[in-house]
Amino acid sequence: ALLDKHQIDYIILAGFLKKIPSFIIQRYPGKILNIHPALLPSYGGKGMYGMKVHKAVLENNDKESGITIHYVNEVYDTGEILYQAKCPVHPNDTPETLAKRVHVLEYEHYPKVIEQVIFR
Repeated sequence: ALLDKHQIDYIILAGFLKKIPSFIIQRYPGKILNIHPALLPSYGGKGMYGMKVHKAVLENNDKESGITIHYVNEVYDTGEILYQAKCPVHPNDTPETLAKRVHVLEYEHYPKVIEQVIFR
């Protein structure tokens, strides 16, 4: 009701860790976007966020990481992927250094993808 009251057309998430209720997802099909700090489907799902993701990437000796911008559905991090951007993982990376590189991608690409979705 609150979303309707304010005439919300899109819901844009960033760092939102709670599961969106099904009734909201059904009310806004294809209009809820989220960004994830990894190349989904890898390192997604409940409990995979922030430094946990970057630690997992490093523990698995991945050569690249990045971001995934996707629609939200009823299952964590499994909505349709709209865009991915990659960055290298360096041998001397820490979760913090990798996070900084991934964060740059978030700022660079998320606003552009949001604009493309809303004004298509």
